[in-house]
Amino acid sequence: MAINWRQPPAINLALQGGGAHGAFTWGVLDALLEDGRLRFDGVSGTSAGAMNAVMLAQGLMAGGSDGARTALREFWSAVAASMPFEVATPTADGKDMRLAPAMQLMLQWTHYFSPEQLNPFDLNPLRTILSSQVDFERLRAHSPVKLFVAATNVNTGKLRLFRAPELTPDTVLASACLPTMHRSVVIDGEPYWDGGYSANPAVFPLFHECSARDIMLVMLAPIKHSATPQSAVDIKSRMMELAFNATFLREMRMFAHLRERAARSAWWRRGELDRRLAGAHFHVIEASEVMRELSAESKAAANMRFFEMLFALGREHGSAWLSAHHADVGRRSSVDLGALFY
Repeated sequence: MAINWRQPPAINLALQGGGAHGAFTWGVLDALLEDGRLRFDGVSGTSAGAMNAVMLAQGLMAGGSDGARTALREFWSAVAASMPFEVATPTADGKDMRLAPAMQLMLQWTHYFSPEQLNPFDLNPLRTILSSQVDFERLRAHSPVKLFVAATNVNTGKLRLFRAPELTPDTVLASACLPTMHRSVVIDGEPYWDGGYSANPAVFPLFHECSARDIMLVMLAPIKHSATPQSAVDIKSRMMELAFNATFLREMRMFAHLRERAARSAWWRRGELDRRLAGAHFHVIEASEVMRELSAESKAAANMRFFEMLFALGREHGSAWLSAHHADVGRRSSVDLGALFY
């Protein structure tokens, strides 16, 4: 019997943040891992994307693809179980989540009280979950993928990328630190907030520091909304979403522009950067048709029923992408960046 020694093609993953909506990314990753026809080179994540990235790496390190699937499920299950009370219930149509009154009250308090006042002991269940489920010492030394976790320096606004050798529970928590909910995370004497303010996620390290030439964007923010917000609550939600995605959109527009310029250049005139740009392939998995219908408050819905719904949606979209575009990996992009981000 002939033995196929060829490795599966490699891709890089760029995982957006989005709170509870990150369970969609869990489903996408589960579909890719179960399929087994791709391997991962670099993974860049912000906020919930950073959590998924670290759990993916931990699981791959501990037990390969099956280990990664288990690690991701255990993480999201632990997040749901960590809530001291029911934080959300399904809406009547079952397509969205409504926060429980106690959770709504807590969110209202964030408009008037600082995290130090609301949470003087700086309790964060995510710290306990990460510390118990991730072997950070081993991951720093033996991560099976290149990791890039984004956080934002509070005092400079600059992006800070934490790579695998720098990872600790604090670096991952910094990437998901919403300033109205949690006090800033201090690392090496510098305070950090959510990475979404400076990169959601950072794509450039996947291009510059990874060998794989295919980059898959797993997006949680809708590419386009169907309606303009009218209420005060919806306007504030859209403002926050725009703030979190502005740097990502600029970065992707720059990639689209540079790739178009490289493609127009005669091959003998291309420098190293142009050749790399021309040889890069981009792919997108997203579910705008569903995500844009979800309320902004559902990002705080740490509810296993909601997680499972988004997980199933992610698996569906991941499997559909594999069926339609697996053959494109290593050969061509499956999305037109110019049409998507211009």
